[in-house]
Amino acid sequence: MRILITGAGGFIGKNLVAELRNRGYDDIRAFDLDTPRPKLDDWAADCDFVFHLAGVNRPKEESAFMAGNAGFTADILAALRRHKNTCPVMLASSIQAELDNPYGRSKRAGEELFATYGAETGADVLIYRFPNVFGKWCRPNYNSVVATFCHNLAHGLPITVNDPSVTLRLAYIDDLVEELLRALQRQETREGNFCAVPVTHTATLGEIADILRSFPESRRTLAVPDMGDPLVKKLYSTYLSYLPEDGFAYPLKMNEDARGSFTEILRTADRGQFSVNVAKPGITKGNHWHHSKNEKFLVVSGKGIVRFRRIGSDQVIEYPVDGEHLTVVDIPTGYTHSIENVGDTDLITFMWANEPFDPDHPDTYFLPV
Repeated sequence: MRILITGAGGFIGKNLVAELRNRGYDDIRAFDLDTPRPKLDDWAADCDFVFHLAGVNRPKEESAFMAGNAGFTADILAALRRHKNTCPVMLASSIQAELDNPYGRSKRAGEELFATYGAETGADVLIYRFPNVFGKWCRPNYNSVVATFCHNLAHGLPITVNDPSVTLRLAYIDDLVEELLRALQRQETREGNFCAVPVTHTATLGEIADILRSFPESRRTLAVPDMGDPLVKKLYSTYLSYLPEDGFAYPLKMNEDARGSFTEILRTADRGQFSVNVAKPGITKGNHWHHSKNEKFLVVSGKGIVRFRRIGSDQVIEYPVDGEHLTVVDIPTGYTHSIENVGDTDLITFMWANEPFDPDHPDTYFLPV
């Protein structure tokens, strides 16, 4: 399939081109600002689908709105007309087309050109009024408050919220691209005369700012954001994409002594705590039990033995573990337990507990196995 994409170097265009290639489409005509203009006419001659994503939203002169949006749209449609190519055409419009401002009027004019073209040629036209779109590769300090906030927070810069009560409707770039791929297969989501991204999110500017502010702080608290909330999950993925290249890594606090070390990796409010435990050769750790707290041990390097004894019983149960045979050992409640390094190298164990450690309610009682 021959696919023509205008604005291919922009935010939406980059994401769409990348995913089209992921899915095996190899004849992509990517038109952008630096593409020789005659290419547009050449590619319009025999393309099978047009994604018209190019547009102007922050020009230096107000007149450029109409020229860059409606004017360029007219050029594309004229090229298709010249070659009598009635392939499906998609237009990236905006919810601002409903507003009486220069940008909105220029987008609405583009919509009208598309509607007229469809009526005159019989071509299928797909007009999308996109809400605020966010995700990786969106330019900060341009037209996306999410991109600007993410960039500033990731670089240790302040963010400004003038009116936290302003409500935004947001579309995540992956959800938008998924809809465009459905449109390519002629399974687009239609709402009356327009097409739409079926998955959107609504939040106030203040709520978005609060969520984003929590992300840099999570490196200190080790608290993972609520990935059960779809908007939080998508905002977190977006935030990470704005980290500076020298800021991907961060240190953890290692609690060390002569026996080895214990290092917490992360914690969640409802999915527990993840840690790494290192025991030196000959060292035994544990020798305690819990009422409700439970754990999972996974030895990833070294050789050890996990021992259990049920409270009130004299029977000791042993589970040999080593890094050559990855095996998860559940630590049941009501059993005192220990792990001994019986090898000659460090015993490294990945540990999960069903709840983060709370020093005020440790639920941990010393008792030798």
